[in-house]
Amino acid sequence: MISLAPPCCAPASVDALLRSQGHAVLDRAGFESHLGIALPLERWSLLWKDLPPDRYLRDGGRYRRRRYACYVVERGRVERGEHRAHWQSVDYNALHGGIQRWFDPIDPALGDDPAWTRLLVTLAERADALRGARPWFIEAHQFRIDTTDGIGRPTPEGAHRDGVDLVSVTLVAREGVRGGETRVFDAKSPHGTRFTIEAPGTTLLLDDERVIHETTPIQPSSDASGYRDTLVITLRAGGFQGA
Repeated sequence: MISLAPPCCAPASVDALLRSQGHAVLDRAGFESHLGIALPLERWSLLWKDLPPDRYLRDGGRYRRRRYACYVVERGRVERGEHRAHWQSVDYNALHGGIQRWFDPIDPALGDDPAWTRLLVTLAERADALRGARPWFIEAHQFRIDTTDGIGRPTPEGAHRDGVDLVSVTLVAREGVRGGETRVFDAKSPHGTRFTIEAPGTTLLLDDERVIHETTPIQPSSDASGYRDTLVITLRAGGFQGA
């Protein structure tokens, strides 16, 4: 199984790449330079070890665990929103859309971390650069995809958009798995790119209006079960998605 390296860019080129091609990839050093802080990923990764099972998988799988929280960021100010159900239209998620999905909230040890606040503010700045300054309605998801049943599906809904403006996907940890190729396609043409994110801290930014994306299934690389941990953050103008 061949793994293609992600096309990591310089931090200064992120906004231009988002405007020109709809996506940009940063390695950990580049992302930390972009944030202006060191990401405490080794400490944060401990908070991925006790994620509750996702009870809403309609394919009958047991491979996904997650936590969730929502925020509003405006002019550098971060406010955590009242806990709410995650909801997507079937137009964006044919498998799990159209239902209210209540996930356990993100642990305060993560949500109250100053580095977490800096992360949300920086992503809001990227959305400002892409769409213009405004309040950003942010949904944050901790995901663990494991291979307990032999295969794990990071995107069981297939190639999709999320119905937002900006999507950020950061690899937190990856152990004992192969596969998990990231694919990004132009939403209006057959053009696309594919690569495998293997180094923690690597971050993919997506203009959700311009591109669709997916990650292929993971399999165990040995007899033992493995996992792929990610932090997915979406930013949307005008409000949270709702029924």
